[in-house]
Amino acid sequence: MKKAVYPGSFDPITIGHMEILQRAVEVFDEVTILLAVNPNKKSEFTVDERLEMMREATKDIKGVKVDFYPGLTVDYCHKIGATHMIRGLRAVTDFEYEFQLAAANNYAGPDIDVVFFMARKENTFISSSTINQLHLGGVDISPLVPPIVVEMYKKHGK
Repeated sequence: MKKAVYPGSFDPITIGHMEILQRAVEVFDEVTILLAVNPNKKSEFTVDERLEMMREATKDIKGVKVDFYPGLTVDYCHKIGATHMIRGLRAVTDFEYEFQLAAANNYAGPDIDVVFFMARKENTFISSSTINQLHLGGVDISPLVPPIVVEMYKKHGK
């Protein structure tokens, strides 16, 4: 069984993330979408809220699990027997960061292969940060996120 891990902050999960995930489950038997917390980033949503959104958004996708791990993603891969890590690329600007991250992950876990999926052109502008900025500006984000995300913003009174 080929297992992969798709890590990210998912703050919030977007249709761009969902598109990458849908394509990943066509390649791998099991994909764990892993909430990885970056202590250098200020989060819009709590860990529990993000996990709730991730679970709801992925509940109907066969072969997907949702989890949280506070340590290194390569350690999590080893823990569950995953051989691959999924990363999404939107634009050339992502490449340098992702290339460095892949090199660091390769150093920490040389047995874990990083697989990149290019975002479809209509999703290249979508990021969690952009979603948060658009929402804050009063723009309807509902076409860009799973319905649970809109519900969570409303729950926050935003």
